Amino acid sequence: MDKVCVARRIPQAGLDLIAQHAEMILSPHDRALTREELMDLCTGCRVLVATLANRIDRDFLLARPEIRLVANVAVGYDNVDLVAAREFGVMVSNTPGVLTDATADLTMLLILALLRRLVEGDRLVRAGEFRGMHPLFMLGSDPRGKVLGIYGMGRIGEAVAQRALSFGMKIVYHNRHPRPEAERELSAEYLGFDEFLGACDVLAITAPLTEETRGVFNYQAFKRMRPSAYLVNTGRGPIVVEEDLVRALDDRLIAGAGLDVYEFEPKVHPGLIELPNVILSPHLGSATIETRNQMAALAAHNVIAFLHGQDLPSRVV
Repeated sequence: MDKVCVARRIPQAGLDLIAQHAEMILSPHDRALTREELMDLCTGCRVLVATLANRIDRDFLLARPEIRLVANVAVGYDNVDLVAAREFGVMVSNTPGVLTDATADLTMLLILALLRRLVEGDRLVRAGEFRGMHPLFMLGSDPRGKVLGIYGMGRIGEAVAQRALSFGMKIVYHNRHPRPEAERELSAEYLGFDEFLGACDVLAITAPLTEETRGVFNYQAFKRMRPSAYLVNTGRGPIVVEEDLVRALDDRLIAGAGLDVYEFEPKVHPGLIELPNVILSPHLGSATIETRNQMAALAAHNVIAFLHGQDLPSRVV
C-alpha cells in the first residue's frame, strides 16, 4: 500500500479519506516540523500533504525522489519550487475555491474594523478609559461612497468586491491583465498601478505571491497613496515590505493597516505591534470549521485521485 505523509494534522474529514486509500504517516507534533523532521517523516512516501509552513524546494525534492505529489492544504503554493517540481515530474495540487468566501469575509471584516475603529475602541474599553459617548467620540468613516481598490482580481478579489458593493463602495482594481467580465459584473474600473494607488480609500491585497508581486508595496508605493487611505492584506505577506509599511505609517503617508499575513510569518515586525492604527490578525483567512473541513477534503481527493491514476481535481503542475 502506498504511503502518504501528512506534515501536520488536518481536519479529520481529510485524514479519514486518506486512511481509506493509503498507509498514512501523520506528524506526531502539533507544530510546523523542521526541515530535518519532515525529511525523516516522509521517507518512503509517494505523497506529501503539506502546509504553507513546509518549504519544498529543489534540494528537498532531490533528497526525497520517492515523493511524486505535493498536496498543499492551501490555495497558495509559493512554498513549493514549481520549476523543480516540473523538472522532476512531481505533481503539485492546492485547494482553491473552497476558501474564497471565508477569506473574503475576513477581508471585509478588516476593512470595516479599520473604518469604524473597532479594535481601537475595544482596547480603550479594556483599559478602563471609556467615559461614555459624546458627539465627537471616536469618529470613524462610513464605507458608503468610499473607493475600494482590489489588488489581484481573482476569485477572492471578486468575492471581496461583491461584498463591498453591498456597503455602497466603488470598486477599482489592478491585475496582471484587465478582467472585462469582472468589470461588467462588479462595475469595477481597471487602473494602472500608479493611478490605482492614488485612487483608493481602502486598498485590499488579495493577490498570490509571485516574482511580480513580491515587495511591490514598498515605501515608494505608499508615497503614492492617499494619507487617508487604509491598507488591508489577506493575500501573501511578502507582497508588503513591512519595514517600509511601518515607516509609512510613522510618516503618516497612510492612515492605517489591517494585516492577516506577514512578510516573515509567523514573525511580525515589532514596529507594527506598537502602532494603534494597525489591526493584526493571525492568518485567519480560511479559519472556519466549515472551510478547513472542505480544504482537508479537497486535499484528500487530490491524493486519492493521484493514487488511483486519475486526474487531480485541483492540479497546479
